[in-house]
Amino acid sequence: MSKYEVRIQGDFDQFTHGIVDSILNQSLSASLEDQSYYDDGALKVGTYVFERYSYIGGNRVSLNLTVVGGQHDLFVSAITSGGSKAVFFKINRFGEDAFLETAKNYVERYRNQYEKEKSVF
Repeated sequence: MSKYEVRIQGDFDQFTHGIVDSILNQSLSASLEDQSYYDDGALKVGTYVFERYSYIGGNRVSLNLTVVGGQHDLFVSAITSGGSKAVFFKINRFGEDAFLETAKNYVERYRNQYEKEKSVF
């Protein structure tokens, strides 16, 4: 299991649509298995479960992405699982780590773009 959590500034809807598209477009085998969305007016929460085939590991891996947003503050949690064929312990995490990198890369690109746009005003 690999995990990445970060707090960033941004627009919840713009961020979630962008990261979902980015994850799905990074791999031909990536799919959005299910999602959940909550909005009470002040707080939004989106949970997305992705799955893809890892060619390097020869198995399927999943990525659980949760985004929590209030105003322009976002909390992003991405956790991967699967990716090992061992019975009692993990012997490789190549697929998990690569899947997680897709989410991390999008977060960093979004953060940089948001800060650049914010500094213009």
